[in-house]
Amino acid sequence: MDPRHENRLLMNRRQFFGKTATGIGAAALAGLVGRDLKAVAPEGGIRFPNFAPKAKRVIYLFQSGAPSQMDLFDWKPAMAKQFDVDLPDSIRQGQRLTGMTSGQKRFPVAPTIFNFKQHGASGAWVSDLLPNIGRISDKLCFIKSMYTEAINHDPAITFFQTGSQIAGRPSIGSWLSYGLGSMNKDLPDFVAMVSKGSGRPGGQPLYDRLWGSGFLPTTHQGVKFRGIGDPVLYLNDPHGVDRGLRRRMLDDLNAINQEHFEDFGDPEISTRIAQYELAYRMQMSVPELTNIDDEPESTFEAYGPDARRKGSYAQNCILARRLIERDVRFVQLFHMGWDQHKTLPKQIKGQCYDTDQATAALIEDLEARGLLEDTLVVWGGEFGRTIYSQGTLTETNYGRDHHPRCFTIFMAGAGVKPGISYGATDDFCYNITENPVHVHDLHATILHLLGIDHERLTYKFQGRRFRLTDVHGKLVKGILS
Repeated sequence: MDPRHENRLLMNRRQFFGKTATGIGAAALAGLVGRDLKAVAPEGGIRFPNFAPKAKRVIYLFQSGAPSQMDLFDWKPAMAKQFDVDLPDSIRQGQRLTGMTSGQKRFPVAPTIFNFKQHGASGAWVSDLLPNIGRISDKLCFIKSMYTEAINHDPAITFFQTGSQIAGRPSIGSWLSYGLGSMNKDLPDFVAMVSKGSGRPGGQPLYDRLWGSGFLPTTHQGVKFRGIGDPVLYLNDPHGVDRGLRRRMLDDLNAINQEHFEDFGDPEISTRIAQYELAYRMQMSVPELTNIDDEPESTFEAYGPDARRKGSYAQNCILARRLIERDVRFVQLFHMGWDQHKTLPKQIKGQCYDTDQATAALIEDLEARGLLEDTLVVWGGEFGRTIYSQGTLTETNYGRDHHPRCFTIFMAGAGVKPGISYGATDDFCYNITENPVHVHDLHATILHLLGIDHERLTYKFQGRRFRLTDVHGKLVKGILS
């Protein structure tokens, strides 16, 4: 039996009206409103943004592996006198431990061996490991009271990207694509790039689902730009296929897909058509975007010695700025190598070398081009590190285990107060003492800066309306300008 005929025979009342609504109804609506339907969320006709946004775009510099906050931003000078003293039980408060330190007989305090300096009018304390970030600290908003629920990398990274420790939910960039739509029809709404740091070889693995669309239509998933070979897989035409032949092939393929959609009403077929068309346009836009030879020499000098190396964090920062210039909605850089358990003083130097100059250059570059006023920049990892040493402690070497109770991130740009430090931790950098900020709170605040009420951006799946912040999240009003 012809499967299309069988499908017609089996179609029930609900499927018929659903197909009518998403077929003829959607086409009629598109003709009436004359705009990209992706920018209209189908939850009761709610339009986004809900109110005037401060930011139009986001660059998220995700430092995978968890940077050590007390070695970089949260200076605790009183710990110098606590060297090799056991962490008091009153501070630890029975916190659960990872399998890497649960067998230790002692938890000796390991003060940082690095020097800190105050910078700028704000007087922000920043480690000598990050001189360039220190130099621009008056442009930054440090949140020193972040906390999370996960104690291991994969669930913690997944939590930061999707609002859930369990894989399968849409990533934050996909939520923004779904709610706000596209600003550039020739490029994806959401681009992800991955670089490997010199701090720790290998590092924690990263999975494509971290920039996936989960149960949202797949047209909203992130597109990964690669650091080696073709920037985007399968974007180039096969040998012997010219532009005209590719166009004719896509026209025929789209006609077949459209007929299939009319028969079955599967929205993923419409997604497939849209993605084929986007890929065709990207064949022209991506090579121009990723060819940075037209950048002036001053750009490479500003971003550092790795700026010409494909796949480096520095070059990805340049590409992030170029994507933002072209109105890509959400750009996420994942930099691996911050998971430093046993030889942190040696390994963290490499990570800071990778990221310090390029991060500062990116923020200054955005500001110089007038882009920082409507672009939000976020820098941070999935959790923090412990004040106590993992493994052998000496005067020149120590390790640090995972610590979800408190850590530091920073933000810059649209709608965020510059030159402030928000929140505080105790002398042991172990517990929050002022203005705690949960991951859901951070997500709610990012959405707010983009003009979205986080409680209204929802998607119905399997009988429940989901959102990025689940049933939690509150604005961090103290950092808003």
